[in-house]
Amino acid sequence: MLKEKVYWHDSVEMPSGNEKNPLPEKVDVAVIGSGYTGLTAALTLAKRGASVAVLEAETIGWGASSRNGGMLLTGLKIPMQTAIKRYGRDFARRLFQCSLDSIDTVENICREEGINCGFARTGHLLTANKPKHYSLLAEEVEFMAKEFRHAVRLVPRSEQRAEIGSDLYYGALVDEVSAGLNPAQYVAGLARAAEKAGATLHARARVGKLGRREKRFLVETERGSLKAENVFVGTNGYIDSATPELRRKIMPIGSFIIATEPLSDELAHNLSPYNRMIFDFKHFLNYFRLSDDKRMIFGGRAAFFPENEKTVRQSAEILNREMIEVYPQLRDVEVEYAWGGTLGFAFDLMTHVGEIDGMYYALGYSGHGVAMGTYLGKTVAEAMLDGTIKEHPFAAFPFPNAPLGLYNGAPWFLPLVGAWHRFLDVIE
Repeated sequence: MLKEKVYWHDSVEMPSGNEKNPLPEKVDVAVIGSGYTGLTAALTLAKRGASVAVLEAETIGWGASSRNGGMLLTGLKIPMQTAIKRYGRDFARRLFQCSLDSIDTVENICREEGINCGFARTGHLLTANKPKHYSLLAEEVEFMAKEFRHAVRLVPRSEQRAEIGSDLYYGALVDEVSAGLNPAQYVAGLARAAEKAGATLHARARVGKLGRREKRFLVETERGSLKAENVFVGTNGYIDSATPELRRKIMPIGSFIIATEPLSDELAHNLSPYNRMIFDFKHFLNYFRLSDDKRMIFGGRAAFFPENEKTVRQSAEILNREMIEVYPQLRDVEVEYAWGGTLGFAFDLMTHVGEIDGMYYALGYSGHGVAMGTYLGKTVAEAMLDGTIKEHPFAAFPFPNAPLGLYNGAPWFLPLVGAWHRFLDVIE
């Protein structure tokens, strides 16, 4: 029977978040959001002696940080060719290096804090849905070697069965640097590490209002108020009315996942011999991988609206059809879990960090938040303490509002976005 529930949540006990304990009267930093960004920021700040309270609207790690596919990928959401055209060659190289450093950061934290979440450098596989896509991947191999000294390799269609048990695609590209993990185990481990370092975690403490009083923030939550010298916002796709100046810059977009029953060792190996993090070339993309207990975890933009009971159920049906198209071997396999999460997209599809009058932020991961959210939680926290936020590479370019100012946080245009992406997949 299908459970409309996050599979990863059954693999770990999440921290309680001190739901009944009172909030501290004052702290050096109030961190809003208990995902990868907020918890890594809290860990970093607490280790450097700051008093930190993490304020979470739901339960600790409730949002996309425990709901995603657990993929840590090289690169940015935008193609690196676009990054060079937009920002110049040298700066694009700096941004790409940040993506590599972000994966290293997760690996180092897991090792240093003893977080057992199945982190493994199994690499990623980008599949070509059309012959034209394979030609573009061939160009990508040369481009990445020349411009970024980063080695990726082609897998022609005649050899792709060595990488994926599917004949749907026209070849693929392998990047061995990318990694995978269990996202809920990782965010739970970050929470325990932050608490051990001295940060306090507070679940069911939705922030309703941020005010300024005597050069301090007055942070009003559902569970009371506290004073803070600085605020760090790490809510990404779950940003709300407490920070309206940031809310109008981020689009919340739904992403949905199904998980099958555990597969036999033989079938799992046939589907993904190296357990790559796999995603396709489409705008309306699918992404998939095996879990540690050999379930097929299959996700995609089946619906653009954030998760609710209706979108989860409809998306599960769509994703099951898509999965069987990729893997006919799974036609008779039971799908046991279906769930959704909310991603945060900026209008330029870039990640942004910065500071507004003592309020620091890191937002807009566009589906790359497992590694980048961790990296920016750490580096923005360090910049906050050192007074160097303006030198951060992701603070070096403007954070745009919607074109013509036609957005105030309610994403009325998402059906149009979805239709446009489907159209692009047809014509390209």
